[in-house]
Amino acid sequence: MQHLQKGSWSIAFVCVLLGFMIAVQFKTTRSRDASVSMQRVEDLSARLTAAEKERDELKDELEALKTTGGSTSDSDDMLRMRASLTALTGPGVIVRLDDSTVKAKTGENPNLYLIHDDDLLKVINELRAAGAEAISVNGQRLIGTSEIRCAGPTLSVNNVRSAPPFEVRAIGDVDSLEQALKMRGGVAETLSVWGIQLEIQKTSDVYIPPYKGSLTYTYAQETEEQEAAK
Repeated sequence: MQHLQKGSWSIAFVCVLLGFMIAVQFKTTRSRDASVSMQRVEDLSARLTAAEKERDELKDELEALKTTGGSTSDSDDMLRMRASLTALTGPGVIVRLDDSTVKAKTGENPNLYLIHDDDLLKVINELRAAGAEAISVNGQRLIGTSEIRCAGPTLSVNNVRSAPPFEVRAIGDVDSLEQALKMRGGVAETLSVWGIQLEIQKTSDVYIPPYKGSLTYTYAQETEEQEAAK
């Protein structure tokens, strides 16, 4: 009889433990989904802010050229550089990312061990926040309107598809760029949880190609600046 009671208590304890583990797993999954949604909003906001800043800076330079009554070759070169239409070199980092080599455990989502557009955006946003002056992904120069999104088993950058491994190049202060990615609790540490590979190479000579996509506007037209609606 005592053995039977002990067995019943053991079974009850195991059931309670399993229930607790399932509840934690569910809560963790919901928290991750909410975090991903918030990250997407933050990514879109950061890209919009960068595009508006770039637009305003180019507009100021254009007005300055109009004021001087013409343009010089140096000014033209500067405008082309600010518009990402020229190749650039300088100190910076080369970040290489690849899917995890760890096999998913039974019952786990294998997609957790693959690189997604959100992961790539996190790396890019950290580099921008650290002062990167130019960034490219697998040879595609990023500008304010560049898109990074999942396209089946690949990622699309500037409407050009590519598969892992991904090479992100950034020009800027080398130490600041590296620290932004390696900070405690940052993107490198987060990706390492799933075994996603992230390598950072610091160099004094990073080459970034020019933007080769379209810069034309179909619907937007230049107009006089208006006061914001109250």
